[in-house]
Amino acid sequence: MFFVDLRRLILLLATASSLLTMGYTLYGAYSAERSLLIEQALEKNRAYALKLASSTDAFIANLQQQLRYSANELSRSLNQGNEPMLRDEVRRLKEQNNSFNSVLILNTEGRVLANAPQQLNLLGTTLRGEGTKLALKTRKPVVSQPYLSATGRLLIFLSHPIFNAEGNYKGLVGGSIYLHEPNSLNALLGEHFYRDGSYIYVVDQHKRLIFHRDVARIGEVIHGNPAIDAVSQGESSALSLRNVKGVDMLAGFAPSNDVKWGVVVQSPTKVVLDELTVLLGKVLRNSIPFFLAVQILIWMLAMLIAKPLRQLARQAPHLDSAKASSRIEQVHAWYFESRQIKLAMLLGLQRVNRKMGVMDVERNTDPLTGLNNRRGMAVVLQQWKETDTPFSVLTVDIDHFKRVNDTYGHDVGDLVLSFLADTMRACTRDTDLICRVGGEEFCIFLPDQDVDQAVQLAERLRILISETNSPTGSPITISIGLAHWPLHAREHSTVLKLADEALYKAKRNGRNRVEICDPAASDAQSRSA
Repeated sequence: MFFVDLRRLILLLATASSLLTMGYTLYGAYSAERSLLIEQALEKNRAYALKLASSTDAFIANLQQQLRYSANELSRSLNQGNEPMLRDEVRRLKEQNNSFNSVLILNTEGRVLANAPQQLNLLGTTLRGEGTKLALKTRKPVVSQPYLSATGRLLIFLSHPIFNAEGNYKGLVGGSIYLHEPNSLNALLGEHFYRDGSYIYVVDQHKRLIFHRDVARIGEVIHGNPAIDAVSQGESSALSLRNVKGVDMLAGFAPSNDVKWGVVVQSPTKVVLDELTVLLGKVLRNSIPFFLAVQILIWMLAMLIAKPLRQLARQAPHLDSAKASSRIEQVHAWYFESRQIKLAMLLGLQRVNRKMGVMDVERNTDPLTGLNNRRGMAVVLQQWKETDTPFSVLTVDIDHFKRVNDTYGHDVGDLVLSFLADTMRACTRDTDLICRVGGEEFCIFLPDQDVDQAVQLAERLRILISETNSPTGSPITISIGLAHWPLHAREHSTVLKLADEALYKAKRNGRNRVEICDPAASDAQSRSA
């Protein structure tokens, strides 16, 4: 792991100090201007989305007005069976302003009486699409949700019912807008500002894309987009988000009140802030000569200040060396802080050597599992005793371990012990102490953990072991006893005995379980102590 040395820290601090006034002013101006630009872009996009939503409502309303007018005209023709008039009417609706990709007249059973363009060849066909079924069923003006038509196109179907002079329902006239093909709706939404990376998309109330500059995405249902989630709930606002390509965007959105669609206008954040970034770059380039001169001076001062501490730091890894004291004495600590650190190192050197002797790795580590053995456990518990560190202790024993050795051999038994040790490491914190205290018996010490927290860890460990295949090829089980110092006893040794008794209780009660030490037993132990 890389650590920054004092020389670099001094250099960094001094550099920051020398540029504080200019930097603060520059940062303040940049932050204020950045916030203003973002707020303006968000509001601009929201207002534009609101305008497009209103225009979309007006556009759909205009189409419905055209269909309503046509329905009134057709009410007489349907009574008279005037087929040429029907053909002329669908042709007129189709060609007058390119609003619809196709126009149909249906009777009450959904059979096509006339269609435009003629290439559809739907005359006499009975349509059963979602839009036509809904329109025939409700007998009201309808704007459908997007659906796949009989021709395989994703479309929106607008219709108006046809009633004769007596008020009898005669069918409907409807127009289809193909979402993947050119039409007036695409023209309304598509001819906008794309040069700076901004774009528009429209979703229905089910979060399905109705319009998008990437035509291949039309019809896709979008999840996890906060702008779409909000506009689908009828909200009109603006926010920052990240699009599917990982680009940060400024999105404004607004719902269309009539057709319940949502319009979202997005601009790349980077484009909005490019002008500000260019200005900041010019200011920084003009500051470079002065900055370099100051840096040289600061570097020289940093070297002088850091030298004694750097020399002391280099001796820290070699405190166990016989020459450590003499080397530390040779360091010229010319200011107060370095002198105090030098004295502390000299005074603490003997204590460090004693601690290193106590914590000898070979004597304190179990060679099979790499865990602490009883010696290592005793050393750590003594440290905790000196600092009055409270802890919970779990005694863990493998159920029927003798059967594992007898069935699979001692080599597999050793692998099972290592497997349990690795699992306990995975379930505990770096500050927890895990020890192997016997053949298949382990202890887990949890500093600053109460009984409830210890129970949760014990159950998690027990369940994980019982559900994970061991080196035997199948899961094993463990029994766990639990006690807490100083809750259950005043002495560490008493707490360990209580945890052992809880372990034996778990064995007696059927194994593969966690037992907390008996409060009565803990009281008796406390009195005897």
